[in-house]
Amino acid sequence: MALGVLAAMLAACGSSGGGRPAQPVTLVLDFTPNPVHAGIYSAVAHRFDRDAGVALGIVAPTASTDSIKLLKSGRATFAILDIHDLAIARQRGQDVVGIMAIVQRPLASVLASPGISRPSQLEGRTAGITGVPSDTAVLGSIVSGGGGDPRRVRTVTIGFNAVPALLSGKVAAATGFWNDEGITLSRRRPGFRAFRVDDYGAPAYPELVLCATGATLRQHRALAASVVHALIRGYEFTVANPLRSARELERRVPGLDPQLVNAQLAALLPVFRGSAGRVGVLDTAVLRRWSVWEARFGIVRRPPDVQATFDPSLATSAGASRAIRERGTTSSNPA
Repeated sequence: MALGVLAAMLAACGSSGGGRPAQPVTLVLDFTPNPVHAGIYSAVAHRFDRDAGVALGIVAPTASTDSIKLLKSGRATFAILDIHDLAIARQRGQDVVGIMAIVQRPLASVLASPGISRPSQLEGRTAGITGVPSDTAVLGSIVSGGGGDPRRVRTVTIGFNAVPALLSGKVAAATGFWNDEGITLSRRRPGFRAFRVDDYGAPAYPELVLCATGATLRQHRALAASVVHALIRGYEFTVANPLRSARELERRVPGLDPQLVNAQLAALLPVFRGSAGRVGVLDTAVLRRWSVWEARFGIVRRPPDVQATFDPSLATSAGASRAIRERGTTSSNPA
C-alpha cells in the first residue's frame, strides 16, 4: 500500500491548465475501482483536476480499512468512505469530515434468491453478511421494513462472497450492493431480487462520501475545494457521457469486463444526481434523518452530529469558487 501511495504521488506530478505547477494530491478509494468511481477517473482523463490546480493520484485500497488508515496517517489527503465507516470513525473520536457525496442514495441492499419476493420471507432462512457493522443494520431495517421479524433470520458471515454463496445455494439471501453484486447476479442467473434499504425504512442517505481530516479543512480549505470542484466536473461528465466515461475507467483499470461496467454504470446514473439534479451535494435534511436511522439500528451508539460530521459548503458552486479564488492568493501545501 505504501508503494501504491508513492506511485500515485509520482503519477500526479505535472502542471495545471493555467501554467502553474499542479499540486499532487493522493485520493484513496473505498474499494477496488469500479463504475461508482467513473467520475474520478474521468476527472483525471479530462484534466479537470489540473484545471483546478491539483494533480490527483488515485490509490486503490488492498483492504476495506485502508482508506481511513491512510487518511488518518496523512499518507492520503482525501478518501472515499462508506458513510457508516465515517460515522464509526467519528464515534471513535477521529476528526474526519465528509465534504462531497459520491452517490446520493444508499447502495446497500439484501440480495435474495429466486422465489423470495418480499423481505418477510427471510424469516426462518439463512442470510449471509460480510461482517462489517452496518450489515446487521441493513438486514434488520429491510426485514422489519418489509413486515418481518429480523430476530427470526439466521445469519452467517461469508465475507465479500455474496455472489458465489447465493449461486451455490449456501444462503437464501446476502447483504451486498445492488449496483455491484446485484447486477452481477442478474447477469449470471435471472430471478434474484435486490431489496434496497431505502425502499424499506431507511432514508435516502449518500452511501459514499469524499472525506478529509478536520486539519486539512482548516489548513488547506482551498485545496479541498479544488478537489471537490474537479470531481464534480468529473461526475457531471460521467452522467452526460456514460459510454465515454466507462471506456476511460477501463483504460485505467485493466481487467474490467466492459459489458459489466456498462450495466453497472447504467444502474448508477440516476443516483449520481441529487433531488435538485446536482452532483456532489450533501443534503443536510437527509443527513439528519440518516443520523437518527444510524443510531436506531445500532451502527453507532448515538446519532452522529451532522454539523460536525459534514461540511456541505464545498460542494456548492459558491463555496467551491470562493475557496478556489482564495487558493490563488495563498500557498497551500498539505502536510
